[in-house]
Amino acid sequence: FRALHKAGFANHPNSLSIDDGLKLHEAIITAAARCAPPDNKPTRQEFANCSEYLDWEFDHLAKAIVYLALGKIAFDGTYALLQARGLTLPARARPIFGHGVRVALAGGRVLLASFHPSQQNTFTGKLTEPMFDAVFNEARKLIGHTR
Repeated sequence: FRALHKAGFANHPNSLSIDDGLKLHEAIITAAARCAPPDNKPTRQEFANCSEYLDWEFDHLAKAIVYLALGKIAFDGTYALLQARGLTLPARARPIFGHGVRVALAGGRVLLASFHPSQQNTFTGKLTEPMFDAVFNEARKLIGHTR
């Protein structure tokens, strides 16, 4: 939430409870899988079980310009959903996940990728706060609105 706040997507930098007053601006948070499976590796069946929720949310995101995927699982799931809905552009190969990867989509939309902000990534320095801030700032620039 601190990164969301710094980039102008949230009214304050943390969320402590459902009634803490946090408001998101020009952003929503969703998940391809809604459970924490063993080893944090959802199975295809777990994705299938959750897919109706993600489909419903995407139906309500018709105006979305930028999709920011936090982690490879989110990146792959989002790309597959966008592809199924005809929002990807023809490419020779499926985009490869990496922090800061930017994929142009149909209709001027963009899929951005970030390493997931897990303790495994943040404690090891694979994802630093400046790296995370940079990807949110990129999303802000792509949307084109100022804070």
